[in-house]
Amino acid sequence: MPVTSLDAPRTPEPPSAGAAWFAGVRAQGVVECVDVRASPERLAAPGFWAVVGEFDGSVRAWRFAEVSRGAHEGPAEEQPAGGAWHGPAPDAWSSSMSRAQYLDAVTRTREEIRRGRVYQANICRVLSAPLEPVGGGEPDAQALSAVLTTGNPAPYAGGVHVATGGGAEPVWVVTASPELFLRVDGDVITSAPIKGTAEHPDALQAKDRAENVMITDLVRNDLQRVCEPGTVEVVDLLALEQHPGLVHLVSTVQGRLLPEVAGSPRMWADVLDAAYPPASVSGAPKSSALQVIAELERAARGPYCGTVGWIDVAEDGCVRAELAVAIRSFWWTPDAHAGGVLRFGTGAGITWGSDAEGEWAETELKARRLVALASAER
Repeated sequence: MPVTSLDAPRTPEPPSAGAAWFAGVRAQGVVECVDVRASPERLAAPGFWAVVGEFDGSVRAWRFAEVSRGAHEGPAEEQPAGGAWHGPAPDAWSSSMSRAQYLDAVTRTREEIRRGRVYQANICRVLSAPLEPVGGGEPDAQALSAVLTTGNPAPYAGGVHVATGGGAEPVWVVTASPELFLRVDGDVITSAPIKGTAEHPDALQAKDRAENVMITDLVRNDLQRVCEPGTVEVVDLLALEQHPGLVHLVSTVQGRLLPEVAGSPRMWADVLDAAYPPASVSGAPKSSALQVIAELERAARGPYCGTVGWIDVAEDGCVRAELAVAIRSFWWTPDAHAGGVLRFGTGAGITWGSDAEGEWAETELKARRLVALASAER
């Protein structure tokens, strides 16, 4: 058996099939997949990474061999390449919580607020439908993304698809997220939490504004853990954003990363330890809200309410990144019985001022348009 020197150059593994697409960025050919928190130093080397994080699980990043970079900012106006989308039937969807169960969860959350355990908690349910791919393989994620781009354009639209058995960790996520979790440009970090949703501006209530201010303050506290003292500021408070079929209240928080964070190979572990999961989809205080969520929700969120986006490291070491909160997002997983299951999450932030029926209606509003777009053949 021949002996190979450990110092001898290795023949690089050929890239695995896979694709990622975001505003101004298209990538293909997966080189490797890493757990961002376990191996953050891997993301310090030059390269483009697509990131998908589960709400209550790992945050993984896939490095791609071939990347086409355009203008990173702005809506994803260019539709990703894909075939025809074959979605589930409109009546095939089921919910992890019935209306009665969700109303009860809201009531129980308000009781926890009355007791002083939390000030706010985001309570979600997961919609699911069997989806067996037409002609074998896996559903065409880029085809669904094209449907959403046409019918529900969003500033942080995109997707990542690495098929099972393709030589790398599999993932199938398509997002039409309107919410920025984290943007990094050099040593500047920005977050823009959404709290407050209605069909039109006149329907927004005092409760929505109070909730937004509460979560904005939580985001500010999160960023202060990794930013230079005195640099974290709210640069926009309670801005009104219009999206297809609804409006949101959005605030923007910005700071300057500590030199020992921005220049560290452990940068992404430090940033995620400070800010993950996103404040807007957990609650305040975050640790207590996560406990309430675990007690009341009936299905794992998976990537919903986690994050999806990209990290781009230039040859000179400059880091740019745009990670969205993975709301308004679909994810697909294979299933031995159904052939596969397509899922979509929807939720609402619960405060003492919440009306249970109104919060259920908000979850319906957030899901209605996107689930309709993803249903049936297009």
